[in-house]
Amino acid sequence: MTAITGIILSGGQGYRMGGQDKGLIPFHGIPLYQLVLQRLKPQVNIIMISANRNFDRYQSGGYVVIHDTFPDYRGPLAGMLSGLLTAKTEWVAFCPCDTPFVPIDYVQQLWRQKEEAPAVWARSIERDHPVQALLHRSLAKPLDHYLQHGNRCVIQFLFEQCGHAVTLVQDETAFRNFNTLADLIYEENY
Repeated sequence: MTAITGIILSGGQGYRMGGQDKGLIPFHGIPLYQLVLQRLKPQVNIIMISANRNFDRYQSGGYVVIHDTFPDYRGPLAGMLSGLLTAKTEWVAFCPCDTPFVPIDYVQQLWRQKEEAPAVWARSIERDHPVQALLHRSLAKPLDHYLQHGNRCVIQFLFEQCGHAVTLVQDETAFRNFNTLADLIYEENY
């Protein structure tokens, strides 16, 4: 496997979290992004964090923090574009900050099954997880064009780039994400 940069996507607005920065919300006493970091770090060569606020808190771990290149929020694709533009490696793996159970080998599985595709993403038994993706840096220009034209659908962009899903044989909980505070409270008490 070649060198890969890993980007934790923490740039959301947190509407469903009451406006809180989702990556910094604690789960069992640890900020969500740090739980993702623990699982992603062994899979990649370099880690960066994509955030649009609280830069000092994210930088406190010694990681490079990048922000969206667009002045207005354009969803996870904007963070992915910033990652592709900033990374020095040819390949970049992405993971949202609210998936603390992400498989500890998902990047390797994506790499092994990408074939010649410039983009691959995880699929579980029930559905696709297009933000848990491995992209080639050459997609930065078409992604910028896609966003400039007001498009925001992650999976549509990936399909347009001749990408494909990789089915990971995992329990559905491996891809569980937390969209609301109620989700977190339920899971902590479960």
